[in-house]
Amino acid sequence: MEIDFLLIGQGLAGTALAYRLKQAGKKIKIIDQPKANNSSRVAAGLYNPVTGRKMVKTWNADKLFPEIAPFYRELEQVTQGSFLKPQHIYRPFLTIEEQNEWMGHSAEAGFQPYLHRIHTKSQSTKLFDAHGGVMLQNSGWLDINNLLDGMTSYFKEELLQEDFQESLLLHNADRWQYRDYSAKCLVYCNGLGAMKSRFFEFLPFAPVKGEILELRQEFLPDYIVNRGVFRVHLGGGIHRVGSTYSKHDLGEGPTARAKNEILERLTDLVNEPILEMISHKTGIRPATRDRKPFIGKHPTEKSVYIFNGFGAKGVSLIPYYSKQLCQHLINNEAIDPEVDIARYFNYI
Repeated sequence: MEIDFLLIGQGLAGTALAYRLKQAGKKIKIIDQPKANNSSRVAAGLYNPVTGRKMVKTWNADKLFPEIAPFYRELEQVTQGSFLKPQHIYRPFLTIEEQNEWMGHSAEAGFQPYLHRIHTKSQSTKLFDAHGGVMLQNSGWLDINNLLDGMTSYFKEELLQEDFQESLLLHNADRWQYRDYSAKCLVYCNGLGAMKSRFFEFLPFAPVKGEILELRQEFLPDYIVNRGVFRVHLGGGIHRVGSTYSKHDLGEGPTARAKNEILERLTDLVNEPILEMISHKTGIRPATRDRKPFIGKHPTEKSVYIFNGFGAKGVSLIPYYSKQLCQHLINNEAIDPEVDIARYFNYI
């Protein structure tokens, strides 16, 4: 069977790119092993325009954030699902100096699309926010599991749920043969699986383990609280809280150290007892050394591409860059140099 694109991996990255290619009229096939460790399935799903300890505007926010809601709303329409949850994010100030700094930011044009309001007083007796905080907008979270489940059904004709075996790939007459499929192009969207590929083992992946708790707790604000940890209400008094960031302990199992770290930070943020511990999940994120994704064509192999390395910010990065790679694959439009894997070709 002749197809245009064979995509390896149907996490959030593979799902988005496959959807765009299919909408463009291309014949696709997706190979995905649903039982594999899938970082998309355990990701927090936040999209947050102001991040980090220094509370700075996230990289490329002005390009990325206008694409988020339209893209995921479109996926909701085709799946008849509901998984995009726009919500303000409240980040308490730690000091008066920080409060003053953000009062200054509120007058800057570059921050205004993302600032809902600056609060100079505590917003709740349930929070440790004596100096107030910044309430962000154009933010929220994505129910990634519901999205992936809906898109798995959407791709029922294009999806092969099995292990991908790279050893079965054959290159014949400018096409790639895999079992019964003959593809013009291969695209690796399989997260950490790409580290084991003979095509992309040269790329400097920097995997990061994240751990997340789900717990029951009172205090149900209509916003996400995020400082030290994030706290997202999933409904029914259940909150997702996390996450940790470890470059050294990459074991797949949950750890007591990470659980205690999350709970200590939550205690410093929310003045409310935990009523029930529901789950403790882990995932290995396909992060990169420079914290920017890997997108583009292999330097020597014909028609072999990668769309990968989105780390903890996949929800906000993938809508924009899946459009860009789709346009590159179909119309040969340029890829941003900051994310193009050509930036590493001198190190091969």
